[in-house]
Amino acid sequence: MALMPLDADGDDCLHEYCYLFSPDLLRDKVAFITGGGSGIGFRIAEVFMRHGCHTVIASRSLPRVSTAAKKLTAATGQRCLPLSLDVRNTPTITAAVDQALREFGKIDILVNGAAGNFLCPASALSFNAFRTVLDIDTAGTFNVSRVLYEKFFRDHGGVILNITATLGYRGQVLQVHAGAAKAAVDAMTRHLAVEWGHQNIRVNSLAPGPISGTEGFRRLGNPQAMRVLHFSESPLQRVGSKTEIAHSALYLASPAASYVTGAMLVVDGGMWLTSPNNVEMLPKSHSLPSKL
Repeated sequence: MALMPLDADGDDCLHEYCYLFSPDLLRDKVAFITGGGSGIGFRIAEVFMRHGCHTVIASRSLPRVSTAAKKLTAATGQRCLPLSLDVRNTPTITAAVDQALREFGKIDILVNGAAGNFLCPASALSFNAFRTVLDIDTAGTFNVSRVLYEKFFRDHGGVILNITATLGYRGQVLQVHAGAAKAAVDAMTRHLAVEWGHQNIRVNSLAPGPISGTEGFRRLGNPQAMRVLHFSESPLQRVGSKTEIAHSALYLASPAASYVTGAMLVVDGGMWLTSPNNVEMLPKSHSLPSKL
């Protein structure tokens, strides 16, 4: 059985990297990654850059992505442009995309990684909290995709990769907000793949399972959440790594997946197939926060 790839626990670059794909797989490509300053987005940016890609990493926090960009450039030697945007605010997206195009002249790949989540039962979830998650995850994915379509992809083609989740597949407890938001993004993936395919635009979803060393895992990884996850009952019996997700993203973004569009790739060690959905947690869950 293959060992889990080495990974750094926090938002730092890998000390060692083993190439499973050609080092030139994304040579001279440019990727625009929302949520690229931390967690899965950071590791996707790093792995793309290690395969010859230049990147734009964007989030609401310019200090966070600026720090991340310095680390990424130092580790890979590729260019990384940090930008501030709010995926809920289209003028900020337009300004960021315009700046990226001025810097690089093109954008080949979009990774929609911005997201928000927390644990909360539907009965205690505030209306504003539910709307906020849909605004970030669902509307944000459409907003950035639509701006990039208008600015570059419509005339030049491109690849869109939406980071989603398996939460809605079985109706995961305490996750109606994130499950609904990500299910909508998966539907969007299929719609956009059909509508934009004739313009040489591929659109796919990647659904990670619980991934160590991420803010999401730390935020959702309290004792109650761990009882829900039951890693020992999943087929591979372990949590995943950011590097594993980044390699899956690399495949979908690369020419190796040139005939793949409208697909949902689940990368969770088979956990969604076997892990129990602990409804007995619901009576104990009303003390959980109902906001981001």
